[in-house]
Amino acid sequence: MSQVLLFVLGVVAGGVAVFAVLDARRRRVNALELGLATEQMRLDRESEALETRRIAENQKLATDRATLQEEAEKQRAELDQRRQEVEAKLRQVISYSELEQENLALKRDLQNVDVSLRKQQLDQQILQQIQEDTAKRVLEVSERFLDDTVAWVSKSLTPNNFANSKKKILKVIGWCRDIGFDISDKREADYVSALQEEFERVVRAAVEREEQMRIKAQIREEQKLEREIEKELKRLETERKAIQVALEKALAEAKDEHNAEIESLRARLAEAESNTQRAMSRAQMTKSGHVYVISNIGSFGEGVYKIGMTRRLEPIDRVKELGDASVPFRFDVHMMISSDDAPTLENALHREFHHVRLNKVNHRKEFFRVDLEDVRRIVEAKHGEVSYVADAEALEYRQSLEMSDEDLEYVEHVFEEAEADMPDVDE
Repeated sequence: MSQVLLFVLGVVAGGVAVFAVLDARRRRVNALELGLATEQMRLDRESEALETRRIAENQKLATDRATLQEEAEKQRAELDQRRQEVEAKLRQVISYSELEQENLALKRDLQNVDVSLRKQQLDQQILQQIQEDTAKRVLEVSERFLDDTVAWVSKSLTPNNFANSKKKILKVIGWCRDIGFDISDKREADYVSALQEEFERVVRAAVEREEQMRIKAQIREEQKLEREIEKELKRLETERKAIQVALEKALAEAKDEHNAEIESLRARLAEAESNTQRAMSRAQMTKSGHVYVISNIGSFGEGVYKIGMTRRLEPIDRVKELGDASVPFRFDVHMMISSDDAPTLENALHREFHHVRLNKVNHRKEFFRVDLEDVRRIVEAKHGEVSYVADAEALEYRQSLEMSDEDLEYVEHVFEEAEADMPDVDE
């Protein structure tokens, strides 16, 4: 039994030992297999890398081969072309006489070119001289034109055209500059300054002429006034004498008895003597007169007034003269101011409203665009309280606007019939 047991134990022990030995071998085999698999994978990767490198090298070789073939073809073509050129030159045989004739032809061509070049240079010099002469002539003509224009403008200068004359000179200067005639700013300023000096001289001369005309007009006005006063004095003297005769007759008939008729004749005689005295006093006063403010809406529109002066005994006669055939409608009187010094009052009003003149170049035109209240204010400040008419009647103008075509035809018909009934002057 013990032997059997020992045998069994021996067998078991041997089996365990064998198993241990085999298990160790199996592990070594597995490790070897794992190492072989890893090595195989590494070898596969290297193989793939080598294959990729081989393909790239093959492609590069193919590209280099194509490039080399192309370069070779190009060099072969260049060599063929050079060979053909050499062969062509070798086939050309040029004689000395031909070279000599060609040389002579080249010389003739060069001589012709030289002659042509010299001719062109000469033509260029002539053209340049012509251009210089033309430019000089243009400058001379421009200078003369400018001087003549300035002289003509200065000669044509009047008190009413300074701005237009200055514009003409500046325009001519601009033309001269456009064609290359240089005019300095100083020279332009000198022209303007000379024009201003000439304008001042012309204005002074015009003022002197106007003053002479004004004096002559004043003399005529004073002479006319003297005639009117003389006529009025004669009329008053005749009236006084008639009243005196009537009074003496009434006194003789009344035999020193007082009655109403005698008192009336005495009052009339005293009034006639007073009127005569006033007329004589008026004749002795050279500055007395009337300053008038009138308007003509139909001719000049709203807000335009004429401020003038008259020495007439009846100032309204002057207003009627102004409303003659030169304007379509009569003037309306807004103010009629009696003054012992009418010229001073008139000049004061003109100076006050100088900036609102309608005609800014001819100061003899006495029309102003001004408010009537401003005129009243200045008159009261210079003269004293004055009565005036604020609203213009403008009767003829307003009736003309309101008149119908039918009424217009009727009025025209009436005038035609009246003129037809007038006797012929020749008869």
